[in-house]
Amino acid sequence: MPWKSFHRGILARAADGKATLRGRPRGGRRPPPADVAATFLRWTFLRAVFHRGYVLASGLYLVIDAHQPAARLLVLGAVLAVTLLVSDLPAGAWSDAVSRKWPLVAGHLFLAAGMAMTGLVTAFPLLVVTQVLWGLGWGFSSGADVAWVTDELARPGGVDRVLAARARWDALGSAAGMVAFGLLGWAIGLGAAIVASGVAMGGAGLFVAARFTEDNFTPARGRLWRASLSICLRGAALARRDHQILLMLAATMLINGASMAARLFPLRLVGLGFLGDPVLWYAALGIACFAAGAAALRVVEARIGAPGAARRAYVLGCLAGVAGLVVLAVAPDALLGGAGVVLASGVAFNVTRAAGVIWVNRRTTSDVRATVHSFLSQAECAGEIVSGVALAAVARAAGVAAVLLTAAVIVTFTGMLVFGEGRLSDH
Repeated sequence: MPWKSFHRGILARAADGKATLRGRPRGGRRPPPADVAATFLRWTFLRAVFHRGYVLASGLYLVIDAHQPAARLLVLGAVLAVTLLVSDLPAGAWSDAVSRKWPLVAGHLFLAAGMAMTGLVTAFPLLVVTQVLWGLGWGFSSGADVAWVTDELARPGGVDRVLAARARWDALGSAAGMVAFGLLGWAIGLGAAIVASGVAMGGAGLFVAARFTEDNFTPARGRLWRASLSICLRGAALARRDHQILLMLAATMLINGASMAARLFPLRLVGLGFLGDPVLWYAALGIACFAAGAAALRVVEARIGAPGAARRAYVLGCLAGVAGLVVLAVAPDALLGGAGVVLASGVAFNVTRAAGVIWVNRRTTSDVRATVHSFLSQAECAGEIVSGVALAAVARAAGVAAVLLTAAVIVTFTGMLVFGEGRLSDH
């Protein structure tokens, strides 16, 4: 479907009120909402292509070329999470105080550096540095993207559908990245493909610098540090008094802790025995994952406006995650194990993340939006840090299958927690 027709359809179905602006436009004509949505989703697609291409190539590279064991893979994930935890909140406050756009540009540059460096090194200490750079990139980007599109779109009733569409286009871009960089890794080597993904991510940062406007954003007045501190305090106060935001912070911490097990998916599948060339096989599996994710997110997008839709989507995503993790843990071969990966990585982790972001965004005010989304990202990091250490210990003591079953228990508890709050409205 053509881009403009697609976005006009989103906005026509979603618009349910007058636009509300955070501040007065700072000059020039404000882009139509359809153009804002189109720019945002094009960028989402491009970033997903390069990011997921990197994840595919680096996941195999760390196992096949760098020969990193399970415990070290989990430690790398924990290093990434610690970096995000430290950088998320100040970056979110900067996004609320100074700009939505330029933290995104800075984030792309950090991502590009970390990604490109990964393909050039195999020593564990240097791989740790790559994860620090990658974490800084996500820290600067976290929350700024959702805050930007919410402000620039200026249609409260339309942003939920755009965010759901964003998750779907992220899945489609991820599938495209699997194809492109899977073939590239097979043709020129995993290391070279990783470097190419980093260079391309830098190009996506130039797209943000050239195409993202800031017509509805008003910078905070006064000294930057005072304004940032005030924004942090207001965001924390909002999160503390809103039971629904607190619920989603807790659920996000748990579900992302369980998702650390995904770093062991390539190792588990290698142990089960790939059906042919591992790069092409894993790329094909990744495509299947994101095709399934896009299909699930299309259903979420169509129903996200209904009362309780975000909560139901989250619970169903947890059920899919439990099934996928258990299947992968007990699978006798790579084919059945791949089906478990599709359920967990393709459906569960995509749906729960999208539902969580929409749920929190509905309850957040514009002046602290990026900061509150940074709290959500910090909850992800806290879960990854705690689970990274704990699951690494499980991996050493009992093996990969035990890690997957432990993660399934965590996802089960998360689903029960969210389901138990059904008496409360997620609006």
